[in-house]
Amino acid sequence: MSELATLGLARNCDARAIAEMSRDLIERGLTWSWTPARVQHSICGAESSVVVARRGQRVAAFAIMHFGDEVALSLLAVSPEHRRHGLGRQLMEWLTATAVEAGIFRINLELRTHNRQAQLFYESLGFGTQGVIQGYYQGREAALRMSRRLGKHPPPSGSDAAGDP
Repeated sequence: MSELATLGLARNCDARAIAEMSRDLIERGLTWSWTPARVQHSICGAESSVVVARRGQRVAAFAIMHFGDEVALSLLAVSPEHRRHGLGRQLMEWLTATAVEAGIFRINLELRTHNRQAQLFYESLGFGTQGVIQGYYQGREAALRMSRRLGKHPPPSGSDAAGDP
C-alpha cells in the first residue's frame, strides 16, 4: 500500500461510509445501531470527536470518541485492506492527545469478548481488562471492558495547590 493515509476530523459527507463500515465490520450479526444519522449526530456534536484516516478520497479507518468526566471510545474500525499499516494506532494517538488536552484522565471501551485481535491491539496501547459485561451487545453477546489511564490524575480533593492537606 504505497499511498499514505491522511488523518482529519470527519465531515458530514463521511457519515454514510462510517456507518456502513460500522455495520459491516463492528456490528456484524447485530441490529445496525450506528446508522448514518447517528454517526452524523456524533460528527456534529460538541461532546464527541470523529476522526477518519483517508487514502485518496476513501475512508480507510475511523474512530468515534465521546467525552464526559471520563472518555469512552465508541467505535474504531479499519477496512480489511488497510489493516496492519498503523491506522488504528494513529487514530488512537490523535484521540488520546485530544482527551489529554481536554483534561481527561481515563479512556474506557468495550469490545466483543471473542475479538482477540482487538483485545491485543488495545493491550499494546496500554489498555487493561476491567471485566466482562454479560449481554452488553443487544442482550446477545458479552463485552470485555478495557480502560487506560492517561497523563496525571488531578490532585485528590481536600488538598490545596501547595500540596498540604
